[in-house]
Amino acid sequence: MKFCSNCANPVSQQIPKGDNRLRYICTHCSTIHYQNPLVIVGILPEYNDKILLCKRAIEPQLGRWTLPAGFLENDESTLEGALRECFEEAKAKVIDATLYALYDIPYINQVYVFYRAQLATNDFGPSPESSEVALFNEEDIPWNQLAFPVVGAVLKRFLVDRRKNRFDVIQDVISRK
Repeated sequence: MKFCSNCANPVSQQIPKGDNRLRYICTHCSTIHYQNPLVIVGILPEYNDKILLCKRAIEPQLGRWTLPAGFLENDESTLEGALRECFEEAKAKVIDATLYALYDIPYINQVYVFYRAQLATNDFGPSPESSEVALFNEEDIPWNQLAFPVVGAVLKRFLVDRRKNRFDVIQDVISRK
């Protein structure tokens, strides 16, 4: 960050009084610019024991498979955001959404929140964000073509939980390898 989004004057890094971290502070209007992690919300949708995945039509990870997920917007709950992302990426509507996983990924400043849900119908399809959308049996999941490590972590845990028929909420940290 070089300039203040409040007044367009230069910023410098300082530790504000009473704080313990370097922050960008405007040299003119003294606005402190806090930078916080991004929240990504998503759905793990099922239909007849198959899992819905989307092939990304956009960067990052163009052409790789993922669960329908994206950035939480202002003025929406995590569930509202996850439902919106599922529809935007897969043109899919789900029912019975239940909180399933919270993954902290500190090295990229992100927090992921996933819900489990059932597809309301098998009506889904590609979108501007997904070139392909498909249902996968467990044995057909394209593990070596998944877009993000967190997607693999969620899917692996889900498949174990599904075999046990027990779905406790996951809270985990993905660290840099």
